Amino acid sequence: MTSAGEQPGGGPTALVVDDEPQMTIIVEFALQTQGFTVLSAHDGATALHLLRTHAVDLVVLDVMMPTMDGLDLCQRIRSRSEAPIMFLTALAQRDDVIAGLEHGADDYVTKPFHPREVALRAQALVRRRRGAGTTVRVGDLVIEPATQTATLAQHRLDLPFTEFKLLHHLAVRRGVPQSWQDLLREVWGTTDLIGGRDVVKSAVYRLRSRLAGTPNGTAYVRTLRGVGYLMPEMAGGAAEDGDDSPAAR
Repeated sequence: MTSAGEQPGGGPTALVVDDEPQMTIIVEFALQTQGFTVLSAHDGATALHLLRTHAVDLVVLDVMMPTMDGLDLCQRIRSRSEAPIMFLTALAQRDDVIAGLEHGADDYVTKPFHPREVALRAQALVRRRRGAGTTVRVGDLVIEPATQTATLAQHRLDLPFTEFKLLHHLAVRRGVPQSWQDLLREVWGTTDLIGGRDVVKSAVYRLRSRLAGTPNGTAYVRTLRGVGYLMPEMAGGAAEDGDDSPAAR
């Protein structure tokens, strides 16, 4: 374990936040076997301090913690960092998973878990985050993967990490319909997430809500009823074919 006074080096750095010391040790060891330098915290205040003083590539976060729960901490982390966030928690109901992802997490793993699976999923999150590609342009939409920024009609889009990945994925595959299973696999890096269809649907709804604040914004993400989602080759004024709102589920 790396203490708060040390400067991590070498491979990617992960911050593990869990109020159970034994659980922290298990996750630390799993990540270290995959080349991570690991920082740890047992409460939200310490976690936020470490984020201010260290460059962190990944946060692994419990939900049920005293003083500041994981959902609140996740939102605070997301407001200041684009590092991927993985929830690692005993809360396994579909609503719990959706709440975690809606608060800004990029992955959700339930306890009990296999340490190697957690480490490999952590690697995948960091690899996708670090993967810098070329600029993508679709109509008035410009996406810069290297800086994780997107603009539409010269308006800067304030997108959380997962919604940025979703937008980028649809843009790269513009003109090709993407099923919710495709998006779950390519954007979230899994095929077996509890409530996966609702997770994707909620993310698309949030993304379209953000795009709606720009001229013609909602035309960039269309819903194809019974098929999936599509970014047209050249987004125009066509209306969506379905309703992504949570109320429509």
